[in-house]
Amino acid sequence: MTNTGLPGKRPLLLLVAGAKGAIASTLAIAVTACRRTPEIVMPSLTTQGKFTFLSAVEETQIAGWDNNPQSLTSSALCQGVVPEPVCRLHADQLDRIAVKAAPAPGLNLQGQVEQLAADIREFRKAHDRCLPVLINLLPAAPLNNFDHCRSLSELYETAGNRSMPDLAYALAAVTSGVPVVNFTPNAVEIPVLVTEAVKREVPLCGRDGKTGQTYLKVVLASALKARRLTVDGWYSLNILGNADGKNLMEPERAAGKVANKTDLLDDILGYPVGGRYSTPTHKVHIDYYAPRGDAKEAWDVIDFRGLFDLPMSIRLNLQGRDSILAAPMALDLGRWMAALQLAGHSGPVPELGFYFKKPVGPKAPRTFQEQLNSMDLLERRCEKKMSSAVSKAEERP
Repeated sequence: MTNTGLPGKRPLLLLVAGAKGAIASTLAIAVTACRRTPEIVMPSLTTQGKFTFLSAVEETQIAGWDNNPQSLTSSALCQGVVPEPVCRLHADQLDRIAVKAAPAPGLNLQGQVEQLAADIREFRKAHDRCLPVLINLLPAAPLNNFDHCRSLSELYETAGNRSMPDLAYALAAVTSGVPVVNFTPNAVEIPVLVTEAVKREVPLCGRDGKTGQTYLKVVLASALKARRLTVDGWYSLNILGNADGKNLMEPERAAGKVANKTDLLDDILGYPVGGRYSTPTHKVHIDYYAPRGDAKEAWDVIDFRGLFDLPMSIRLNLQGRDSILAAPMALDLGRWMAALQLAGHSGPVPELGFYFKKPVGPKAPRTFQEQLNSMDLLERRCEKKMSSAVSKAEERP
């Protein structure tokens, strides 16, 4: 066998914050199911066939953190997302997944980071061949603003004992050289974190996974813009009955997600919706409705105008499954981050805006076509860099 001078293909290790939640437990079942019957998981992945320099998806490992005392199988059954027979079929592997306790709420930010960094070292030791990636799947949290902090020491002093679990996980990952996927609406990508990520050559992407209603909003808004049809108003209602929906009934927790869902429309269109009325006419509402469970439902009423300023409208009803839509995206993003780190990418990756409501980083693509083009170009650059590295290694005596 030719010695390329490069490390052999290495499996992905997903380190999941909130490992027993609805999306995370669905992700764990998908990862374990992929080992036995990859044909039922692979068609849902947008990275299928990409990044041949990574190990096969079937070799993916998973671990994480959660304070839920139940086993992962019991948690998945309680979430009610994946059918019970499927959960029980993979129970033997699910309950072998290492899930550590999350840091205690009373611990200050620096103490949380140190505890999580120690956990990451243990996970790496247990999976020494793997490429670790942090997947943040924690619930929506109240907004915090630490943009003024310019160093870790200043951040730790300013934060004190305030509860900011997302930030603790992201900091622990970046300072450990582990890429970060922020699937939550929580703004963890503060300047000091981004600076550390660039310095340590760690890629990070986010924010707020674009799973259903907002994904279609981007597609439709991009299509209306391309046809020069003026959006006059857009009313969005999202009802869901899972833990995420219940959590979002607290206004301070919902603020970030509502803003992410709202801001992107003006960004895509290039003008404020409702300008002619001197008041915003893009309305976004999220409501907890227990009977829906994880099977969320989204309603959109879109009013737009065409030639001679004549009004027209679209009605859209999405009946989706929140975690079923989200879990493959989390796996895709984990593969993207591992591939980009190997290719030498560091800091925010705005080119992955296809996956997020609020893509982080400079000049993030806005319209649907721009997002597809940007992601395609990023993949080609990544593949080219890795191919060049292999060729150079093979030329060495």
